[in-house]
Amino acid sequence: MKKASALKLSLIALGVLATAGVTATTAIAAKTDDGITAKTMTDALHTVMAADRKIYTKLIISRLAKKEKVITASEHWKDEKALVLPAQMFRYASEEVAKKKPSFSYKLLSEWPINKQNAPKTKAEKEGLKFIAANPGKNYYTEEKLGKKKYFTAVYADTAVSPACVSCHNDHKDTPRSDFKLGEVMGGVVIRVPLK
Repeated sequence: MKKASALKLSLIALGVLATAGVTATTAIAAKTDDGITAKTMTDALHTVMAADRKIYTKLIISRLAKKEKVITASEHWKDEKALVLPAQMFRYASEEVAKKKPSFSYKLLSEWPINKQNAPKTKAEKEGLKFIAANPGKNYYTEEKLGKKKYFTAVYADTAVSPACVSCHNDHKDTPRSDFKLGEVMGGVVIRVPLK
């Protein structure tokens, strides 16, 4: 079975129904290079990413580092023999996926990044992060041109799913914001797929 067909079947099997707000009507019907509806693809990908991130944060970081205090979690995990922070785990996974050269890319960004490389750079990233922070429960969808290629870009809220998220960000020495609360939007997952 061809890679594109397998991906299409996987996305159909997920059966993700979107209930989010839309900022670009034409973007919803846009197709990826593989012929899959771009919104269907990004919604399905985000569902998996969000579940993995939430489970790692709650079952590993919150339990082992915060509750049971078996091991710490640190951005300097190698030197300190600690757990990788959830945001780092997400970034490492994104970099690993990029090596396979799939028909999409993703990253975790924030208007208030601890690490400046995680700040929004494009107009779509900036507008998307502002939109999801101002409209809880809604996603941001648009099309953008980067270089000579046109992309469907989706931005999904990344919220504080556990007290560990809040304390880590609020207490970090480099944080530009120290008043996050549980359940609040801390940033966003940006997913891009190339369009025909």
